[in-house]
Amino acid sequence: MWYTQPTDMRKSYNTLSGLVTNAMGCDPCDGSVYIFVNKARNRIKLLHWEPGGMVIYSKLLEAGTFGKPNLVTLDEVKGTIEWRDLVLVVEGIIEKSDSRKQRLEELRKLRK
Repeated sequence: MWYTQPTDMRKSYNTLSGLVTNAMGCDPCDGSVYIFVNKARNRIKLLHWEPGGMVIYSKLLEAGTFGKPNLVTLDEVKGTIEWRDLVLVVEGIIEKSDSRKQRLEELRKLRK
């Protein structure tokens, strides 16, 4: 589940869980992966409940931005995303021109 609003990346377990509960109307312990991206779109956090407790996965890009998947309209607070699409966003492989920027150029340089 994607939180469509920019998120302060200083937030941790309790405050991200609060966003899931209060803003998204979901249960953070339901086994879903909740995705949060900052305003600059260069940081992403994934909140997930696993047996035994909450886990946060975080990624900070060296260059470029995370792409925006086709979700819902901007006035909605949440949107669903398939796992394969999430992997494409995190890896920088998304078919939207605004997400290619510096990231894909750097990947192309590494291939040479």
